[in-house]
Amino acid sequence: MTGRARGPRAWVVDFLLLAAIWGGSFLFIRLGVVEFGPLATAFMRVAIASAFLLPLVAWKGRAGDLVAHWKSIFAIGVFNSALPFALYSFALTSIATGLSAILNATVPLFGALVAWGWLRERPAPWRAAGLAIGFAGVALLAGDKADFHSRGQALPTGWAVLLCLFATLSYGVAASAAKKYLSGRPALVTAAGSQLGALVALAPFAWWSWPAALPGLRAWLALVALGVLCTGVAYILYFRLIEEAGPSRALAVTFVVPVFAVLYGVLFLDEAVTGWMLFCAAIIVAGTALSTGLVQPRASAAARRNA
Repeated sequence: MTGRARGPRAWVVDFLLLAAIWGGSFLFIRLGVVEFGPLATAFMRVAIASAFLLPLVAWKGRAGDLVAHWKSIFAIGVFNSALPFALYSFALTSIATGLSAILNATVPLFGALVAWGWLRERPAPWRAAGLAIGFAGVALLAGDKADFHSRGQALPTGWAVLLCLFATLSYGVAASAAKKYLSGRPALVTAAGSQLGALVALAPFAWWSWPAALPGLRAWLALVALGVLCTGVAYILYFRLIEEAGPSRALAVTFVVPVFAVLYGVLFLDEAVTGWMLFCAAIIVAGTALSTGLVQPRASAAARRNA
């Protein structure tokens, strides 16, 4: 990177800004999906993000890297963007943005579980306990919303919750696949290529489900913000955060995102926040922090420092 040197704590600004931006993605999805529909919303998100990121790849002289590894990068894009973006778009037709953001905090939880099963990254006993705690929180929250009967909304809330969990599982699969097949690849190339791969995957579905009536200005602005700000700019901030603060601190942004998402939902959509939601969110965050190693017992932390 070039430009003025950044202070030792500059990553804190990036951390909070990224959490605020990603927290807004749920709001923008809700605003876009009302007029575009779920599949067209997901498609427009990756289309706009691709248009934003691909010129940066060319400017950095990394187009050759994208061409050389396009198959694996495109495949990652299906699980890292196309599938979860579409699933969240469907889910947000019937559940609150705050609830979907709380469920999104399970991404590191599923990432650890997939890495355990696929990459044989066996967790320490205390990390396995964190997995159990986190999934207990998910079960409590999902059980409270497990209504699979249609009551006039586009999708029963129980199915919407399950779609969110499948989306977070997809993110976990993508993370392990990227580690296995794309290790050492430039982050910007992976980000841009994955959006392009998602664009190709979603195109036929978006064509089939494109809205008959032209969406209004608010829906278009929401999708521009979703594509440029919540996807393109967010990726740049995220990768810079990994570089300056390390992957563990970057991963912790997932825990702060629901705070902003719930705040936006209350302020702009008049959504209600229940004590039960906050209680389950605390359990999920605690279990996830333990399972990913962000929080660990003193003995384990001391042993790691002395190793």
